[in-house]
Amino acid sequence: MSGEPRKERADAARNRRAILDATAALFAEHGAAGVTMERVAAAAGVGKGTIFHRFGSRAGLLQELVGERAFALREAVVHGPPPLGPGAPAAERLLAYFDAMTELALDNLDLVVAYQTLPEHPEREKLHAFWAAHITGLLREARPELDAETTAALLMAPLGSEMVVRARQTVGRERIQQGMRDLVSSVLAPR
Repeated sequence: MSGEPRKERADAARNRRAILDATAALFAEHGAAGVTMERVAAAAGVGKGTIFHRFGSRAGLLQELVGERAFALREAVVHGPPPLGPGAPAAERLLAYFDAMTELALDNLDLVVAYQTLPEHPEREKLHAFWAAHITGLLREARPELDAETTAALLMAPLGSEMVVRARQTVGRERIQQGMRDLVSSVLAPR
């Protein structure tokens, strides 16, 4: 999948949506092990061949699910309303971005962990470069004296890591969200 929408027949679009929704529901209910092509096909009301034709493999299906969420966030950052989208001060945009990315990671943590075991999404490097440039640019604007590239990488690191999985089990979602917000706020505070 690329971040660009492609034209598709109405029935193909319905099938794609049904397949992705069924995959997400199965993933939420049963975890990665519970997402088989047979189960997805049955839940989506399509043939298994339709899934293979569209996504190529189970890995391709999971990549598409992760990609869909990531590209939706990118779209909100580029074209959405402030403070996540353009038009707000850099510090507000950075906080809004990390609020949204933390929520995305927590909502899809099991999927993100499973994704790390898959072959790379074809758009992975492009998307990661976008996030890095976005965060770095906002940091440069908000705190020009910082090493923005290094700080951006360090701020992003915990969200896709095993540490967040353990923290979600021990301290809970709300504390992780507040902790990430506090971390970003502390980076934004002038010394």
